[in-house]
Amino acid sequence: MKFTKMHGCGNDYVYVNGFEEKIEDETAAAIKVSDRHFGIGSDGMIIINPSEIADFEMKMYNADGTRAEMCGNGIRCVAKYVYDKGLTDKTSLTIESMGKIKYIDLTIGDDGLVSRVKVDMGAPILEAKDVPVISEMAEAVDDVIEVDGREYRMTCVSMGNPHAVVFIDSDVRDFPLEEVGKKFEIHERFPNRTNTEFAKIIDRHNIDMRVWERGTGETLACGTGCCATAVAAILGGRTDCDVTIHVLGGDIDIYWSGRREDSVYMSGPASTVFDGEIKL
Repeated sequence: MKFTKMHGCGNDYVYVNGFEEKIEDETAAAIKVSDRHFGIGSDGMIIINPSEIADFEMKMYNADGTRAEMCGNGIRCVAKYVYDKGLTDKTSLTIESMGKIKYIDLTIGDDGLVSRVKVDMGAPILEAKDVPVISEMAEAVDDVIEVDGREYRMTCVSMGNPHAVVFIDSDVRDFPLEEVGKKFEIHERFPNRTNTEFAKIIDRHNIDMRVWERGTGETLACGTGCCATAVAAILGGRTDCDVTIHVLGGDIDIYWSGRREDSVYMSGPASTVFDGEIKL
């Protein structure tokens, strides 16, 4: 199988051209290629396919082989892939993931390759039943959750996939993410499990954040998680509408008007690491 290793702010995936490559067992392939000791090493695998409703489809698998609805860093890399590899000459295009369409604008560098990608991620989903999260509140905004005997306050947002955003006062790098993130992911209040962001407000335009992604663990960045974090911060009056989220792998810029019906816009880099071939 031919592949391309790419990343958005360190959130790395193995990308496969589904127009040319046919994979018999995609789940097994995702697990194999993601292994950082015996495989290529990645947070998962994304297959780029034809689409009947958009320019392209991205089919995303987590490192444990489970399917995921959306990946903000992944969709930016898919956009770079299809342009840089000559599958399209459009600088504005659409990409489908699990039936949902995102609208994308590309910035082309002096070398003729994509240097930055802006994505209309759609309006945030805030109704608890649609995130989904079990809550007594219609919207789980600043809701209380008990995890391992400790109370946290979380704001739950879906950006096509579920997120629980927790604001903390301490340095995010000192937070015991591996221990707590696992317990959030499988908590009974999240029927589909959850991604969890632990974030610290720096000022009205900057947030430090670490993320635990369901099915993968801690990643260096999460595009949808950055969107969810910004939405939670803006809803709570903690920041203005334009926010830079500083994750371990870099910076992602988010804009949201604060109106529930308006789209969240995500801008960030996408990078190619190398091309290769692996025997499945």
